[in-house]
Amino acid sequence: MRWFRRRDRAAPGPASTADADTVPVELLVVGLGNPGAEYHRTRHNCGADTLALLADRHGGSLKRDGKVKVLAGTIRIGGHQVLLAWPQTYYNESGQAVGALARRHDLEPGQVVVVHDELDLPPGRLKVKLGGGLAGNNGLKSIKAHLGTDEFVRIRIGVGKPPGRQEGADHVLRRPGKQERELLDIAIEEAADAVELFAAEGVEATMTRFNARGESR
Repeated sequence: MRWFRRRDRAAPGPASTADADTVPVELLVVGLGNPGAEYHRTRHNCGADTLALLADRHGGSLKRDGKVKVLAGTIRIGGHQVLLAWPQTYYNESGQAVGALARRHDLEPGQVVVVHDELDLPPGRLKVKLGGGLAGNNGLKSIKAHLGTDEFVRIRIGVGKPPGRQEGADHVLRRPGKQERELLDIAIEEAADAVELFAAEGVEATMTRFNARGESR
C-alpha cells in the first residue's frame, strides 16, 4: 500500500500553473529557515536550501502565497503533486504556515515532510525520521502544535554541536567554513534525493536507504 491516500491524479508530467489549481496535492514538503539575506546559507537554512534545489531540479519556483506567510510552489515528482513550502514567519513559528497549508489541502500528518538542520548529528550526516522527540527544535515544536501531532516525517541535516561554550542559537545562525559548507551541500543534495524517494516509495524505504548510508560513513 502506498504512503498517499488514493485520489484521481493527472498523468505524470511537469506541473503547470493550471495544474496547481486542479490537481490535488499529495505531499507537503517544508524547508525550515529564516527569511532575509542575513540568514542566506547559514546552518539554520539547510531546509530552505533543499527546497530551492528541489524546485530547480523539477522546474518549479517558490512564490508568495496570498493568504499564508510562506513561499510556496508545486512540482511533480513521479506523477505525484508535491507542494514545496518555506514559511516566512521565521523558524520558530513555522507551524503557522504548515498547519494552514495542511488544512487547505486536506493532508494527513504522514503526508508532511519537514527538512531541517539538526544539532545532534555531525555536519553533513543525514537521517530520516517519522514522529518521535523534537530534540528542543522550536520550529518542530511549532509544527507539532499546529498539526496537533508529532507524526510527521523529518529529514534531518546534521550541522553538529557548537564549539566550546557557544550557544546553539549562535551556531546555527552562522555560516559554516569552507570544509563544513562542502559537507552541508552534499547533505542538501541527499535531502532532495530523500524527498524524491519518499514520494516514490514511502518513509520505510527512505529511512532504510538514507539512515544506513549515514551509519556507513
